[in-house]
Amino acid sequence: MRRAALPVVLLLLLPMGALAANRRTDAAAEVDAMLAGLAGDHAPGLAVLVRQNHRTVFERGYGVADLKTRTPIDAGTDFRLASCTKQFTAMAVMLLVHDGKLRYDEPLTEIFPDFPAYGKSITVRNLLNHTSGLPDYEALMDRASAGGPPRWTPDHQIRDAEVLTLLEAEDHGNFAPGTKWSYSNSGYVVLGLIVAKVSGEPFGDFLRERIFRPLGMRHTLALINGQNEVPHRAFGHSKDGAAFEQTDQSATSATLGDGGVYSSLEDLARWDRALARHTLLSAAAMRTALTPFRLPDGSLPVWASDPGDTDPQAGKPVAYGFGWFLDPYRGHTRMWHYGDTVGFKTAIERFTDDKLTVVVLCNRSDLDAAAVATKIADVYLKGGR
Repeated sequence: MRRAALPVVLLLLLPMGALAANRRTDAAAEVDAMLAGLAGDHAPGLAVLVRQNHRTVFERGYGVADLKTRTPIDAGTDFRLASCTKQFTAMAVMLLVHDGKLRYDEPLTEIFPDFPAYGKSITVRNLLNHTSGLPDYEALMDRASAGGPPRWTPDHQIRDAEVLTLLEAEDHGNFAPGTKWSYSNSGYVVLGLIVAKVSGEPFGDFLRERIFRPLGMRHTLALINGQNEVPHRAFGHSKDGAAFEQTDQSATSATLGDGGVYSSLEDLARWDRALARHTLLSAAAMRTALTPFRLPDGSLPVWASDPGDTDPQAGKPVAYGFGWFLDPYRGHTRMWHYGDTVGFKTAIERFTDDKLTVVVLCNRSDLDAAAVATKIADVYLKGGR
């Protein structure tokens, strides 16, 4: 009787496996049809990765990496990640905490003794979850250039050390640390500088040696013009009427911790696998990063917005941990981030309970990478595919 049961089980399993394969094929075809009209063969475009149950089930490029060579975008094309960089900066900080070289409650002034007194109450944790109250460095750049030509341009970009100098010239922050939430590129530039100072090596080198190289992310790097080059590089573009123009760099494109990493679908698949397997940090160590900040009264903060604010999150409740947004999507647990810089839009969305990850990298500013990612997720989430 026991011997006869095995073939029966196999017969039952084979149709289920075939059905699952058909579902994956149908989902891929639906997504491909959705994306095919977004970029022509000779226009800037996008690269899309879908991983389900820890396997890559969709990986495709659309359009070209640049308008000069018209090299087709593929899984090896490297895009500027913009603010999706923050998850790597946060991981670098967490590794140093794990090493015992840094503390989440360590004040900024213990790391940078010359930082003014308002830094005494700003901790590493505040920097990680955007509750530091640090002034926005782009606003400080504008103020430093007021009444004259810009001090920083796409050809003369601001560097991390200069951001720190601008922040050190201030005598107060925007609010008491931990009492409000305000998305802060300044905080993540400072975190990159903290990683460099505490580790004793340049930020990009630390990322390479502790994250990228161990995970096999061979073509991922923090770009420093004049020191390294992006392999298989996609260049950013913006619409000028009906045509595209290359808009690859801005005055702030040289800062690192807030948005300076380039990567590809192939390497981000390795990153996703490492997160799922807890290759770099244990699940317990990651739990801190995946706990959203709450206001002193226990409520979630709301993304502050100004008149004319075009940020898609403006006015919405914010659940943010260390380098990740943590709000659910249609009842599905999610850790995600998006990036937006001159010529690039990016999104990385991980639906952890569903074992589904969607990555969208665009080298054109007229596509909403986060919206595209959620539309793709809808296809794979429906029916439990």
